[in-house]
Amino acid sequence: MQFEFEAEIWRWQARTDDGWLFVTVPEELSADIREVPRMPRGFGSVRVRVRIGATEWMTSIFPSGDTYALPLKKAVRKAEGLELGDVCTVRLDTVD
Repeated sequence: MQFEFEAEIWRWQARTDDGWLFVTVPEELSADIREVPRMPRGFGSVRVRVRIGATEWMTSIFPSGDTYALPLKKAVRKAEGLELGDVCTVRLDTVD
């Protein structure tokens, strides 16, 4: 499954450093991802391939209420010039 969306970068409230920044997969897209049967993974995570700008990487998204949270690696944010509060366009492909 392939999705594209825009989302604002936010910080996990339990941490104050810049190493814990995320974007939220929209609720409707999260519902579509959740409906696909897959092998259970730790914390209910789903493996994904992500592209923001020219940067592509593999990671996992994690359930967060009715949505999924996508962690943004510091190297990705640096390569794409992204900071807390910025809005970015995300292309996400589920791998599982």
